[in-house]
Amino acid sequence: MQKVTAVFDIGKTNKKFFLFDFNFKEVYREYTKFDEIVDEDGFPCENLLALHTWLKEVFDRILKAESYDIIAINFSSYGASLVHIDVNGNVLTPLYNYTKPMDQSVLDDFNQKYGLGREFTKRTGCVCEGMLNSGMQIYWLKKTKPEIYSKIKYSLHLPQYISYIFTGIPLSEYTSIGCHTGLWDYQKKDYHDWVYEERINEILAPVVSTETSINMKYNGKPIKIGVGVHDSSAALLLYIRSVKKKFILVSTGTWSIALNPFVKSNLSDSDIDNECINYMRLDGSAVKASRLFLGNEYKLQVQFLLNRFKVAENYHKRVKFNHTIFEEISFDFKPMFIWKSLKNNSPLSLSTMSHNTFEKAYHQLMLELVLLQVESIKTTIGENKIHRIYIDGGFSDNDLYVSLLSHYLRGMKIHTTDSSLGSALGAALCISDLKLNSKFMKETYSLKKHVPFISKIN
Repeated sequence: MQKVTAVFDIGKTNKKFFLFDFNFKEVYREYTKFDEIVDEDGFPCENLLALHTWLKEVFDRILKAESYDIIAINFSSYGASLVHIDVNGNVLTPLYNYTKPMDQSVLDDFNQKYGLGREFTKRTGCVCEGMLNSGMQIYWLKKTKPEIYSKIKYSLHLPQYISYIFTGIPLSEYTSIGCHTGLWDYQKKDYHDWVYEERINEILAPVVSTETSINMKYNGKPIKIGVGVHDSSAALLLYIRSVKKKFILVSTGTWSIALNPFVKSNLSDSDIDNECINYMRLDGSAVKASRLFLGNEYKLQVQFLLNRFKVAENYHKRVKFNHTIFEEISFDFKPMFIWKSLKNNSPLSLSTMSHNTFEKAYHQLMLELVLLQVESIKTTIGENKIHRIYIDGGFSDNDLYVSLLSHYLRGMKIHTTDSSLGSALGAALCISDLKLNSKFMKETYSLKKHVPFISKIN
């Protein structure tokens, strides 16, 4: 049987399972989606039970089929999501959605005790964003649901909880701790003082290297099981190991995150003013990042357009970049979309859609979104001399996104791959000693360089 490494890559929308061969070539995949359920307040959240059931069903089925010899498995998933378990491993709460509003009284209480100003941001690498900071989620739970909080044995970030499902061993690792949690102090390279003062460190599992793996038997089969990794940090690892020149990685999905792993200093005042935050590399070093809720906004606006123009659900996936439409829209360009989950910073010239075809309206949407993306990338680059960009994730195969980004960043070298596998591959690499060369992405995943189109309008 062919020896393979398995990876579960769990996104907010798509739940994916991959098998990679010895050379990290994909040999098998399957996707699924789950309808959200609601928490005790009626707010949408992940169906954790359905996810748990699917994870075990898929893995047990693949093992039983004996078509592949799985020698290792790891997990990547989105951040800002905690699973709280009791002493018996039972889940105590829903998997709260990071978009759930947090009680202002809790934020005010935290600010009064510990401060949420510039110094907090410099040290933790993140601004206070309520539930989007998993540390604030724990603080919120402690203050508003003390009876539940008192039962918590461990609070595990989602990637580590998925690993726990397979190992029964509760652990923490750096990339999940360091992704806008408010838990980590990047200056002292330890949990922030407030974590110790609130004794929250007592319910955070022991911290191990992200490259840790556990050799154990699963249903009688020896398998090396990883501890999980934050998806954006996993995607970054693939490029760090295979690209020799400095670059920006734009990891796209529900969030579009522009990552600069070549900044050696902590966030500056200018970075904070530009809303930059930190993510974390596997070795614990900081990654400067700029985020946009781009995929979420795209999903909401596309649904609006599908309803407006009465076209098929997947029609937008077939729309390719049209030079004539672009020229028409770009001439005397005016924004038309009122964002539902992004900041409407610029005054909108139009409040209603004036385009009479789906294709034109879709080009308008992508142009407006890409202009936001361009500013996000420039913010991440800052004063660094970086001229290479890699696009990973869901937007890497969106023809309009890539064409427009190449146009507006024509001084940069823009690259994509055929497959949005960055986080899954990164998770596999975390528990492998394989050394990648500069040709890996081109030979294995059809790395492409994109040339900007010629236009009269810049």
